Amino acid sequence: MCSGKIFFGDNSIVLDKIPGESIDLIYIDPPFNTGKTQSRTRIKTLRDDENGDRTGYASQRYKTVKVSTTKYKDNFDDYMEFLEPRLQNAYRILKPSGSFFFHIDYREVHYCKVLLDKIFGRASFKNEIIWSYDYGARSIKKWSAKHDNILWYAKDSEKYTFNYDAIDRIPYMAPGLVGKEKAARGKTPTDVWWHTIVPTNGKEKTGYATQKPLGIIRRIIAVHSNPGDTVLDFFAGSGTLGLAAAEAKRNFILVDNNPQAIEIMKKRLNKFNPEVIELKKV
Repeated sequence: MCSGKIFFGDNSIVLDKIPGESIDLIYIDPPFNTGKTQSRTRIKTLRDDENGDRTGYASQRYKTVKVSTTKYKDNFDDYMEFLEPRLQNAYRILKPSGSFFFHIDYREVHYCKVLLDKIFGRASFKNEIIWSYDYGARSIKKWSAKHDNILWYAKDSEKYTFNYDAIDRIPYMAPGLVGKEKAARGKTPTDVWWHTIVPTNGKEKTGYATQKPLGIIRRIIAVHSNPGDTVLDFFAGSGTLGLAAAEAKRNFILVDNNPQAIEIMKKRLNKFNPEVIELKKV
């Protein structure tokens, strides 16, 4: 049986209280420093023949109803100054065999890579994983940005958790060229992960602005941790890491200072009965 904790408050305070070398895996998806306020609005449609604003099957009319909107500010005057003490603490609390995954986009990844090399050491850098998706609008002024970057660091570059047999396999592009046995087994992914974003109308969707797909996080959990391990996300958002961890019988610690995120996490993880801890404001 896994255990889980959700902290509502400043992640720097929580990190200071976590004992050194006690966490097996850390994944974070911090704000991307886009300079904008990020938001997502959830809607639903109701049958309304008289006041409907859209037409559906068999010419039936439906009304669009706004359910909720989640927002967070994604703007820092000095992004590296904001991140550095948190990343230093992440290194401190990570076990020697542990891994750290940093999810960011093209705007800041090069700066973050230099900072992480400084903290973890360049030898600890294992991969830059490209999460590639094909969804949404296309730019007419530049090549459309349709990927995120995930930097993987192993605290000990020689001894770290990597469960090769737990890697989910993907189909061959040309199965006829590799034989029936190989085609049936599939192949292991490379450092480019093709995976759709969370579908707008899918069951997985929580409405949180920066929700990441379970498929991406499940792969990281399965390969880079073991049952009974403790995993941490201190920019937890919608709690995807917690759900993937609990499903895989890992213990989890989630931290966020957004009350909307906390409510979504509590609802999403309710069946796992996590302990919710609100930090006192000083």
